[in-house]
Amino acid sequence: MAKLMATSLLTLLISVVPAQATPWDKLDSAQLEQKLTEKFSEGKYSPKGADSCLMCHKKSTKVMAIFDGVHGDMSNSKSPMAGIQCEACHGPLGKHNRGGKEPMISFSPDSKLPAETQNSVCQGCHNDPKQMAWHNSTHNLEEVACSDCHNVHAAKDPALDRLTVNDTCTSCHTRAKADMNKRSSHPMKWDQMTCIDCHNPHGSMTESALIKPSLNETCAECHADKRGPFLWEHAPVMEDCSSCHTPHGSVNDNLLKSRTPQLCQQCHADDGHASRMTSQAGLDAFSAGKSCLNCHSKIHGSNHPAGSNFAR
Repeated sequence: MAKLMATSLLTLLISVVPAQATPWDKLDSAQLEQKLTEKFSEGKYSPKGADSCLMCHKKSTKVMAIFDGVHGDMSNSKSPMAGIQCEACHGPLGKHNRGGKEPMISFSPDSKLPAETQNSVCQGCHNDPKQMAWHNSTHNLEEVACSDCHNVHAAKDPALDRLTVNDTCTSCHTRAKADMNKRSSHPMKWDQMTCIDCHNPHGSMTESALIKPSLNETCAECHADKRGPFLWEHAPVMEDCSSCHTPHGSVNDNLLKSRTPQLCQQCHADDGHASRMTSQAGLDAFSAGKSCLNCHSKIHGSNHPAGSNFAR
């Protein structure tokens, strides 16, 4: 009887004592997101704002760099530092600085939070028309976080600085980096032109996130002399510049996809024009100089009354 009572008492004590909560650092992504959502709903912000955070983080040069940029400008009413301060982005302090070390929203590469959750914090403020196509952008669909490209804790965001934005983009787009270092390319490797001159990294309604409604309109922003309209129009030019050119770089002159006459003969192979103008085997007049362009120099289009063959 005494043994039965002891067993019953032990069972009762076990049922009364609460189960040990899973440590914060052991939570998986879904559990962590749920806990942080609960913290937000409780709204336990620090009454001292950034002062509470800097009690521990002021020795970190990476953290303190926030005051060098626009996000740390307390005189700017749109800056988070002029409002809830650090907690505007990283969430309510709660018991983070006490025992248990409750986590804050982290934007580092080691963050357990999915990119969509991290980005929702940024989009709380950055919801202007430049981001209107973000939902269908490649970066969003590939789950790229804003912090993968942008650095808020810095005097200058490398993704917004014309001297460093190409390095930011090509850290992932390695094929484009290889192309822009080929013998014929846009002046991107000297930072005289940037990726965002043609592309909108936050997405657009066009293919390849172009800043203009079409590729040709994007190219014509700089190459206005090729825009037309012409009296005599070369069909592939009017349709798509990439029919003949590779935009990031090529081993051929003028960013051509292949050398002339091979490029031209992809369309003009059976037009009756002699493909060989010399009788000696192994010699091809089209392989010298500018090849077809020796005669057809106005290949993008001509306004001359006799320019139907783009020769003048």
